[in-house]
Amino acid sequence: MTGSMEQLYQQVILDHAKYPHGRGLGESVEGAHSAQSHQVNPTCGDEVTLQVDVDDAGVVRGLRWEGQGCSISQASVSVLHDLVLDQPLETVGSLSETFRALLQSRGAGLDDEKAEDALGDAAAFTGVGRFSARVKCALLGWVALNDALIKTGVTPNHPEDV
Repeated sequence: MTGSMEQLYQQVILDHAKYPHGRGLGESVEGAHSAQSHQVNPTCGDEVTLQVDVDDAGVVRGLRWEGQGCSISQASVSVLHDLVLDQPLETVGSLSETFRALLQSRGAGLDDEKAEDALGDAAAFTGVGRFSARVKCALLGWVALNDALIKTGVTPNHPEDV
């Protein structure tokens, strides 16, 4: 990764950490299936409480969170907010898998450019994969999201099931 690209990525993470999107717990979306998850990274003490609202069609209609910790963990939840809001659960699942794969690439990025493009600002976390201790920081919000989605009881719609 070129130095200027790395600097751009670092700036994206710093911006999201400084001006987090979706921060602040609150009322759930009326008529939605809502759940909350609280996750803690015992290694460093980062924590996040995430609330999610999913409608009957399996689309994320609301996402709010509160947390504390390093800029990586806080920026990751901010980026997650932007990525999954108003997305169907299948897309959310796909984004989550792609983000995990990105972090497990140890800084190499993904071979699939289209998948990496779908991550938007989350691609800024490519370099985090080089530091195994920081991967948990970046995944904290995603773990909370997955847990909260399970708690809603809403499962992704599969067209072949209809």
